Amino acid sequence: MPSTVVILGTGGTIAGTAKNAADNVGYTAAQRGIDELVAAVPQLGEAPLELEQVAQLDSKDMDYATWQRLAQRIELHLARPEVVGIVVTHGTDTMEETAWFLQRVLAPAKPVVLTGAMRPSTALQADGPQNLLDAVAVAREPGACGVVVAFGGLVHSAHDVRKVHTYRLDAFSSGDAGPIARIEEGRLRRHRLWPVGSALGLARINFDPGSWPRVEVISGHAASDGFIVDALVGAGVHGIVVAAPGNGSLHRALEPALRRAVTAGVPVWRCSRCAGGSLVGSFDDKLPAAPTASPWQARIDLMLSLLATPG
Repeated sequence: MPSTVVILGTGGTIAGTAKNAADNVGYTAAQRGIDELVAAVPQLGEAPLELEQVAQLDSKDMDYATWQRLAQRIELHLARPEVVGIVVTHGTDTMEETAWFLQRVLAPAKPVVLTGAMRPSTALQADGPQNLLDAVAVAREPGACGVVVAFGGLVHSAHDVRKVHTYRLDAFSSGDAGPIARIEEGRLRRHRLWPVGSALGLARINFDPGSWPRVEVISGHAASDGFIVDALVGAGVHGIVVAAPGNGSLHRALEPALRRAVTAGVPVWRCSRCAGGSLVGSFDDKLPAAPTASPWQARIDLMLSLLATPG
């Protein structure tokens, strides 16, 4: 039976340090390697682990090259029969984006579990060790699959996870869908199915990340107009996602600029800037809706869609 969990480090707050143990915000992220993080959790030594440092950065600085390398390393390890699952330590700022990217590209049949921390490793209330221990438990869970986030005692699907708080230890939520499971003393109490989907495959992203399409998110708001849209089109943007108010509504001064963009060959997708809910109703095919996606997920989906388009 497969039994090895591979832990891939990418930096983040979980690997951060501060000069003062009481300082939970004035720290420097990505200062400790994955070997140090694992060594701080003796309970992890009870089962086979492999450790690899894929990157060492603050996740606010996440980039396409790191996403590409991470996806490649995950697929390589998942193909090994002795590997039961993967854990990725990651900063919280862009964790939901990385989770969705990996789910869309890989849709893995084994679990890929992202985790991190809201407090640096030097904090009095460091949450990284427990989150890491929980993530390994999820990676070993029989029948688990897909990309998930294990954080604050909960397991969230890549489809639904959002960072919803700037400071609390339970900073992530699955909104209306609710978490997949709760982690209680190393055991999972599952509420719904694991994430599944069709993998786009590594071939979609296996070329210079510097040439990936530029897709930007703009916000719909009071007094919106077409200035940003026209500027982006003039600068050569490849796609635009509108984080629109409410149920995807568009300001009367913004909509004509978006239609000009589509006419110029720049696809425009709209979604809601609301933290919860999905878009309801029918929408114009020229300004289609991504009804259940966050703006950040829609941006990834549009980029991956453009990567499949020749030229």
